[in-house]
Amino acid sequence: MNAATKLGAYVLGLAVVFGGALGVGSAVGEVGPAPAKPEHGTTHSAPAADSHGGHAEATTAAKDDTPGGLQVSESGYTLNPLTTVKPGEPTDFRFTVTGPDGRPVTDYQVEHDKKLHFIVVSRDLGSFQHVHPDLGADGVWSVKLTLEDPGAYRAFADFAPTGGSGLTLGADLLVAGDYAPQPLPQVTRTATVDGYTVSLAGDLVPGQASKLTLSVSKDGRPVTDLQRYLGAYGHLVALRAGDLAYLHVHPEESVKAGPEITFYAEVPSGGDYRLFLDFQHDGKVRTADFTAQAGAGQPKPAAEPSASPSHGGNHPH
Repeated sequence: MNAATKLGAYVLGLAVVFGGALGVGSAVGEVGPAPAKPEHGTTHSAPAADSHGGHAEATTAAKDDTPGGLQVSESGYTLNPLTTVKPGEPTDFRFTVTGPDGRPVTDYQVEHDKKLHFIVVSRDLGSFQHVHPDLGADGVWSVKLTLEDPGAYRAFADFAPTGGSGLTLGADLLVAGDYAPQPLPQVTRTATVDGYTVSLAGDLVPGQASKLTLSVSKDGRPVTDLQRYLGAYGHLVALRAGDLAYLHVHPEESVKAGPEITFYAEVPSGGDYRLFLDFQHDGKVRTADFTAQAGAGQPKPAAEPSASPSHGGNHPH
């Protein structure tokens, strides 16, 4: 079987798997500073002021509660990749977002210091890039992009057209070549990157706001001079394993530049999630990644009392 045939078979399998996931998956809920302040992935009719003086985006989910990033087209807007990517080759990747009139959108709101945030992840959630393309006068976005390995990737465009609500659109990028998807990394509380250690405290609990605290240290010492990046001390992207439902979130406002960065996350469904934290120190942005399981660590509900007491009248708990 040649490489093209192998990739074609793999992509066909993806269509079955992720199509089923979209049909049965629960919508991913809000992640952000507090439930009252909408962030990416929440359901609200219009933007509201956020703690950074900008706007917290309205939902990427449509009225049917479809999670953000699962659709290439929503509310009349469509993400259109224009460039083919070859493995390991730096590429001037180009794309447009067309509006309800069918023409490329050229007017965007600035959200968290940028008009558009572009996220590219491998479908097995092993690789992650958060980049910021440049917008041409013709509505064509361009960014230098290198995808090291063959396989299937998901690209997310996170933006708000001027006068409209925030959207997250997603499209698959296929990189030709032999590809063997890797298993999801194990659940962990600690990540290391470039000599930094990031620790995660807190649990994702479906149906309620859950406090997540990420603490940054280097060489065993807490980092207390984190630098703001895109208006915040940290940015968190969460992707649900299986269907890649998308959340792009920001921490609660803090006057302290570390070592702790706090988020509040609410997800309605159990299961595995990948968390990617961007933080800046010494003039460089780094990304720490975790696998977390929603529902893990929750207390089990008490059992119903038995109808007839036994063992001296004690009821099971």
